[in-house]
Formats: sequence, C-alpha cells, structure tokens
Amino acid sequence: MMMTLKQQLDLLNSQKASATELTQEALQKAHALQDKLNAFVTIDDSSLEAAKSADERRARGENGLLDGLPIALKDIFCTDGLKTSCGSKMLDNFVAPYDATVVSKLKSAGAVSIGKLNMDEFAMGSSNENSFYGPVKNPWNTQKVPGGSSGGSAAAVAAGIVSATLGTDTGGSIRQPASFCGITGLKPTYGRVSRYGMVAYASSLDQGGPMARTAEDCALLLSAIAGHDPRDSTSVNRPVDDYETALSQGVAGKVIGLPNQYFGEGLDEGVRKVVDDAIKALESLGAKVVELDLPQQSLALPAYYVIAPAEASSNLSRYDGVRFGYRAENPADLNDLYCRSRSEAFGEEVQRRIIAGTYVLSEGYFDAYYRQAQRLRRMIYNEFATAFESVDMIVGPTTPTVAFDLGQNTKDPVAMYLNDIYTITANLAGIPGLSVPCGFSDGMPVGLQILGRPFEEGTLLAAGHAYQRATDWHTQQPEGL
Repeated sequence: MMMTLKQQLDLLNSQKASATELTQEALQKAHALQDKLNAFVTIDDSSLEAAKSADERRARGENGLLDGLPIALKDIFCTDGLKTSCGSKMLDNFVAPYDATVVSKLKSAGAVSIGKLNMDEFAMGSSNENSFYGPVKNPWNTQKVPGGSSGGSAAAVAAGIVSATLGTDTGGSIRQPASFCGITGLKPTYGRVSRYGMVAYASSLDQGGPMARTAEDCALLLSAIAGHDPRDSTSVNRPVDDYETALSQGVAGKVIGLPNQYFGEGLDEGVRKVVDDAIKALESLGAKVVELDLPQQSLALPAYYVIAPAEASSNLSRYDGVRFGYRAENPADLNDLYCRSRSEAFGEEVQRRIIAGTYVLSEGYFDAYYRQAQRLRRMIYNEFATAFESVDMIVGPTTPTVAFDLGQNTKDPVAMYLNDIYTITANLAGIPGLSVPCGFSDGMPVGLQILGRPFEEGTLLAAGHAYQRATDWHTQQPEGL
C-alpha cells in the first residue's frame, strides 16, 4: 500500500520503521520502475548515508520536521555534488557546486532526497516529452503522458516511489501533471518560496512548490520550504503561516466562485461531470457556490506566450558554450561556437521559444507585443483582485482534458499550449493554486483546481484537506506497479 508523507512520519515517530528502511524501499522502487516510467534523471544511492544520519539524530532526539522522510527533487533545483540537467543536453555535464535554498531547507529539516526527477527541457512543456532523457510515462497508463514540465515529479508520487516531491510551476507545471497523475500539487504565491538555485525559465512566473498524495502532505512540505530568502530579490519578507494548523479550517462558510469561462467550449464532457460532482461535494461540506464572470481570462494564453518566451530568451542567453554546459567540438570561430553549441544542445521546443522571445523583444516589436502583454497581465491581476472581494476561492477544472497519448500533440504546439488554459492565469497574477484529484474520466485521473488570494495557501490547503477527508480519490492507486 502506498503511504502518505504523514503516515511515513508517524511510522518514524513511533519507531515502527527507520529512515534507512524507508529510503531503501524508495530506492528499490525507483530502480525497479525506471525502465517502465523513466521518472528519474539521477537516482542517488548515496542517499542511504543521509538516511543513516537521520536515524542517528532520531536516536538522540534531535530530529527535524521531515527527518528521515525520503523525497525526490525535480532536476531544476541545484543540488551540491549532483548533476542538475534541467532535462537538457545543454546541462548534461553540469554538476551543481551548491544547493538551491529549498534544497538546503529540506536538508536542514532532515528530508532525504533519493534523486533528481525527469522534466521537460528547461521546464518548457506540458507533457514531459521534451526531455533530452526521453519522455516520462504516466503510471496510470504508460501510453499516456504524465503532464509537464514536472512530469517526473508527479509520476514518482503516483507510482509510490516517494510520497512527496518538489516541482516548479511557470504556467501550470505543478498543477497540470498533478491532475494528469491523480496527485495533489500546490503552486504557492509568487515570492513565497525562494527561487535561488532554481534554474530560471521565466523569472517573473517561475515558482517552486510541493507535490504529494494529499493536501496535508503539501502543507507539511510547504512549511519546510517557505520563507524569505535575502539571496532572492523576488522573495517576499513576511511571516510563514502555520499551514498544518490551517488545515482544520475546512470550507464551511467559504464562498466559492465558479468562472463561466472555465466551463465553456473546450472542456471535455467527462472532465466537466467529474468536476461538477466535486463542486457538489464542497457544497455538502458547507461551502457556498456562486457564479463568476472573468472575461479577461481569455487574454491569458496570448499574454503568457509572449511574456514567458521573452524571459526565456533572456535567461537562456547565458548558455553559450563558453562558461559552462555543452560546448560544440572544433568550432571554426567564436560565432560558430555560439551557434553550434546552442543549436546542438537545445531541443526543438526550447529553440522555438527562444526565437519567439527574441522576436517580441526586438526593436520595433517590444511595444507591440511585450509591453502590451504586460498590460494584459495587469488586467488579469485586477480581475482576480476584484473577484476575491466577493469570494474566498475560485474553483474549476485543472485541465480541459485528461492525460493524452504520448506523441499526440508533439507536432501541434498550439494544441499542447491549450493544456495550460486554466492554470496560466495564476502565474500571470502571482496567486496560489492547488490541484487535488477528484475522480476519473476514461480511466484517467481528473484534477480540481482551487485558486486563492495571495499568501492564502492555508485556505486552499484547508479546502483540499476537507475535500479529501470526505472523498477517497486521493487514495486511488495505479495497478500493476
């Protein structure tokens, strides 16, 4: 039986299991399922040493919040002494010389990372088919995608390799794979979790966050990684809430808004039915449901696919074959070194977004595209702010469909981008978003998305926790693993 992070913690606290035993089991599962799922880039067998140290601390009564709990990290977080590839040939030879802030916080809390998880190259994708290391497979059906870009993170939890992982979310890359794989994923408010040591895709949109089986587990993990970091200029200096205590708030008396735009054309009928049932369950728990009209939401997709590529173009300019990463062999001159290093090491989707981003930032087009997209972004933020004056949460489907077949959308970028239509608004506005499993359609998991006011992650987690106490969708497990 697959356990939650909280269940594993109870086993450790009651001395019914050791950190070494839990870590050994996680490593065995990771190796056993690697050929089937391709969830990892690096499996770190040396993590057993960290587990033994955790057992020694527990024996001395010095254990931390997550002491001895095996987890895994998306391969976008710099980890001292381990390859940090971002799923790219460009960084296939890069071994990080330091820990990202979230990694050091998890280590301080005693968590044991068993490895680095596969992902879409530089977090660009919605299916995890853009990785240099090959696609990740969905544990529910290995002919389906797990979602992206944190597909490896979602698959590792869904398969029961570990009970929790870290992912990143630039336009839905925590919530969308959480939905496709039937787990819980939280994108915190922008600035709530440090981005220091997290390789940048789009700096004004990127945010790291927890992925786990339950909202309770996400609260536990968020408690460990949230907080101000002076090394990150976008990190917000405000106290961290007690997320575990907040779980008891429930949803009784909360007002939930249902945007008309989330239930219109493009939403699969099977997904619609499952989400409708989930909303009824929230009503039965005491929530009040009202309709909302959010017309600016239709602007999100074009705004996002101007802003994100523009920032990616800037961030990825550092990969030039000179300082670190991949370097083309026998360059004829400096220009040849730059051109061949980038064209040989970046994948097709990354090159597509760099070209688009460079175009919208170029002279004569900056005002027409990038500046205009930023205006649209402000309109979306203002629309959310107005909505949250009358509702406590906004609820709808996480994705318009369930997980699709491997290769189905690889030749149609627009179809791929439309998978993020319900998630990207939270990144543009910087607000928190939670996806919880709420049922199945065509045999594949469906996610319910809950959006909230800035820094009210506790409210979202409480709603997710209340829903999961009343339902059992989060306990469902893939067969045959």
